[in-house]
Amino acid sequence: MSALTFTLKTRPDQRVDMSPLVCHALENLDITDIAAIKLHCGKRKVRVDELFSISGFDAKHIQIKNSFSKLDYIGKDLDGGVIHVEGDVGAYCGMGLKAGLIKISGNAGIYAGCEMKKGLLEIDGNTGDFLGGALPGNKMGMKGGLILIRGNAGDRVGDHLRRGTILIEGSVGDYCGSRMIAGTIAVMGYTGKFLGHSMRRGTLLLWNAPKLSASFNDCGSHTLAFLPMLFKSFADLNSAFALPENAFNRVQRYAGDMSEIGRGEVLVKTVM
Repeated sequence: MSALTFTLKTRPDQRVDMSPLVCHALENLDITDIAAIKLHCGKRKVRVDELFSISGFDAKHIQIKNSFSKLDYIGKDLDGGVIHVEGDVGAYCGMGLKAGLIKISGNAGIYAGCEMKKGLLEIDGNTGDFLGGALPGNKMGMKGGLILIRGNAGDRVGDHLRRGTILIEGSVGDYCGSRMIAGTIAVMGYTGKFLGHSMRRGTLLLWNAPKLSASFNDCGSHTLAFLPMLFKSFADLNSAFALPENAFNRVQRYAGDMSEIGRGEVLVKTVM
């Protein structure tokens, strides 16, 4: 079936709220109804067909073409289906994702995947701060699902992470895993300052040695039986995490943050 395709005609000067254009909301609408949907663009509302050319009819598979960094809230609260974006996206991409797949071929702004519950968010480029984090004032970030970043991520990755997995092939900024409650964050590149700040539980899996604060205790070198099973769960991903040469089970383990309850762990690949 032909995917429902939105091709951006001109780039507006103001930011656009794309949250109405999700699979479950458009599934039972015809093209004329979809074209008449109003999107917030700065201080005004504009029709979808004022910004986009519309083609196709399969609302379970949405494509957004010519996308750029002012298109916010793409895939917000998506509850099944697929959204494929060609280009960059703005802030809050995949916010509250409940089910389905969102795939971005470019870069993403701040708060990508924030407070998502299930599903898969793939970003081929870089992403901004608070990836998989919590909205300001909230105490729970990502609650489930999987985020895969093939580039780099900003500060506060997984802030208040409650559950789920974040995989980053590149590097991350400061405060990665801050205030984690549970879940897993894996980083193949380098990490910034204040890693795991105030984390309570959860796992930070690293390929390169971090700079840890004094509130993390060195627990020595270990061979962990669960790591091969974890890497096996990544086998179906189109990612460097699926490559056998990137798997390992021997790590240096650090426990913390001891300024909190200290049940979190930082696992660093040990060079054999």
